[in-house]
Order: sequence, then structure tokens, then C-alpha cells
Amino acid sequence: MIHLASPSIGDEEIAAVVAVLQSGMLAQGPEVAAFEEEFAAAFATGHAAAVSNGTMALVVALQATGVKPGDEVIVPSFTFAATANAVALVGATPVFADIDPATFCIDTRHVAALINGRTRAIIAVHLYGHMAPMHQLAELAEDHNRALLEDAAQAHGAMRDGLGVGALGDLATYSFYPTKNMTTGEGGMVTGRDAELIGKVKLLRNHGMEQRYHHDLIGTNARMTDIGAAIGRAQLRKLSGWNDRRREIAAIYDTHLSGMVTTPSVATATIHVYHQYTIRSERRDDIIARCRDHGVGYGIYYPIPCHRQKAFRNGVVPDLPETDRAADEVLSLPIRPDMTESEIERVIDAVTKGAKS
Repeated sequence: MIHLASPSIGDEEIAAVVAVLQSGMLAQGPEVAAFEEEFAAAFATGHAAAVSNGTMALVVALQATGVKPGDEVIVPSFTFAATANAVALVGATPVFADIDPATFCIDTRHVAALINGRTRAIIAVHLYGHMAPMHQLAELAEDHNRALLEDAAQAHGAMRDGLGVGALGDLATYSFYPTKNMTTGEGGMVTGRDAELIGKVKLLRNHGMEQRYHHDLIGTNARMTDIGAAIGRAQLRKLSGWNDRRREIAAIYDTHLSGMVTTPSVATATIHVYHQYTIRSERRDDIIARCRDHGVGYGIYYPIPCHRQKAFRNGVVPDLPETDRAADEVLSLPIRPDMTESEIERVIDAVTKGAKS
């Protein structure tokens, strides 16, 4: 079976974990501090705060930027539910926007139409590893004096128009779940250029404490373990090479699959990191059947968009035609950095036969 995704854990990660276990310092210690510093340096984000997972990264980022009960936050519907869940968890209301059908990222024009007096923030999701149009979104957020957050759970190392994730948003959030481009087992990161904002994130993740037992604000336990941070430091050193290999595999897929299915579109001056290689086809079921026959893993991200989920239905279901069409057509193929040439050929063969059947 060719798995869609699996974590790459090597001797470096194992040795790093053993060293932490032997040190006796297991949570929010020197490994976490070093990981934060190295992550911020790697992506030129200024400052970073490690947290327990990607969802909590979103929650504390929303809280740090002042989102509160009664506010509205504009998010794409075509995303994992964590983006909208985080908004609801801080007491605000997620307002769903449609997507650009080419990149699957949030449609700036629709965002502009949704902004009203209750809007407090906009979340741009860099879906599948392709950055959203941050220059346009940043201009829109500035014009309306709204916070702009970046959900970069799938975009470690992505760039667009010469800028990386976190360069234009108030804060950016990452996930290190095992299937992501790099992992800490579970874990997340919040990055930003404003030291005061990141300082607030660090308070929020640690029960509002900077000094032990002195609670400056109401927070929670969203701390990262040193075990996770040690894994993350080893993974960060490998990330660039892994992303290069993902792009190599994507180029091979593009060459062989273009014309039979809609292959991923990459905007001008964009560096895609291919957390997912997602095709579109009206013959998705036929392709899936061939993938099963060939032992090829696949994923549908996402078959039910957020605006159609029971958890978020609140009266009238918004009309998001591009989101609904994408949900009916998308299919993600294996693009692991450790894939062999024979595995890549098998994927291509399965998709080709499914598209032609």
C-alpha cells in the first residue's frame, strides 16, 4: 500500500528524545525555547511561541488579537474544521467565505463583501501548502482596521511574492501534527513580528503567568513538551530538503497528469510546499476505484465544507458555489518525500486509468 502520508522519523529525532528524557526537563524547558528561536529564524518571522497543537495556536492567536464573544471572524469554508472551531471556542462567530477555484485559498473579493461592523478579524488559510493572496488581504484588513491571521498549518516554508508565511498577518499559526510537512508528534507554533503580541500568546498558553504563580491574565495550559520540541528541532533541519522533494514529485505528476485531470495551480511568484497534491476531476469516483485497485492511498480534503457542517449551521446556509464544487471534485494523492520512483509511477498509472475509464 502506498500511504498518503506518514511521519519521517529518523535517528536524529530518536536521539533528541532520549536526550530530553535523560535530562529530566520534559515541558516548556530549554528545548522549547531553542525550537522557538530556530523556527523564527528559519522563516524570518521575528518571534515565535510554541504551543500544544495547531488548534490551540489559533485559539491563543485569536485571543491575543482581541477577538471576543460577539465578534465575527471571516474564514474560508473550505478548510479543516479547526479553523472555524477556534473562532467558536473564543465565543466569536465564524463567517464563511468562498474560495478561488484555482488555488483553493480564500477569495479576497468575497471577504470584502462580508466585512461589517461586527467583523473583528480575517483568517487566511494557506491550503494544501499554497499561500493565500496576502498582499490583497493585508491591504483589505488595514483599510478596515481588522486583524489578519494566517492559518499556516499546511504551509511550512511556503512563499508568495517574495514573502513567507507571517510576513503580513498580525500572527501566523502552524500545526505539527504527524502528517504535516514537519512534525513534533503533536504541537503548534504562533509567529509574529510584534514582540508584544507574541508575549501575550506566551502568557495565554501558560495560565497567564510570566512569573510563577503571578497570573497577569486568564489563560490556559497550551504548553509544548520538550520531547516534542526536540523532535521539531531535528525536523526543522530537514524541512527544506523535504519540501524540495515534494516539488520534484509534483512536477512529475504535473507532466503526466495534465490534460486528464486538473492539476494544482500555482500562482505567479509562489513557492508551493505541497502538503497535499490535490487534483480535481468530475470522474473522482472512477479514479478512487483505480487507486484502490492499485493499492494507492488517497484523501478527500474536504468532502463536507464547514458551512454545511451541522456544528456551524445557523439558519441560512450561505451560497458558496466554488467551495461546494471543490468539495465534489478534489482528490489528494501521495506526495511523501520518501516515495520511490516505482511508487510515483504506480500513482500516475492509477490516476491515468481512472481518468480514462
